[in-house]
Amino acid sequence: MIAFGFFGTGLAGDSSALIANGVDNLADTAVYGLSLVALNRGRQWKTRAASVSGVMLLLFAGGILLDVGRRYVQGSDPIGPTMMVMSAIAGVVNYICLRLLQRLKQPDVNLRAAATFSFNDFISNGGILIAGALVLWLGTNWPDLLVGLATALIALKGGIEILRDARAETNTNAETA
Repeated sequence: MIAFGFFGTGLAGDSSALIANGVDNLADTAVYGLSLVALNRGRQWKTRAASVSGVMLLLFAGGILLDVGRRYVQGSDPIGPTMMVMSAIAGVVNYICLRLLQRLKQPDVNLRAAATFSFNDFISNGGILIAGALVLWLGTNWPDLLVGLATALIALKGGIEILRDARAETNTNAETA
């Protein structure tokens, strides 16, 4: 539901950062679904699920980079208060999710991927909150574009980390087999 809140407020508020987080939250939903299915599966299945998560993050990053570039060229007029309210609500939700994931003892590669997603979301929400305040104060779109760009770069970094972790897990599994 929060993804649709981001999309709706992002479209209404002409905000690349909010739309980026909407796409990210849809990807998170898929990753959490994969994580739940993978919980009772073998190591190879968990590693593959984590790899899918990493690839999804990389695709998400590419899409957001395209949107930020389009808004930079064509212009946009984000609404600061809309950005701030939505990011505050989502920040609370993502913080709770992150805390729940951090309580797990000995998380496998798939759950570490889910934690990466939640951490990325929490950081992005803080960035949107600050960008919304700057958009409101300065009357310009660059803070929104900057946070959209940063969200894409965080997703890119997270995707690479997840894929490296999955590759290391695959190598470890091959050595123990």
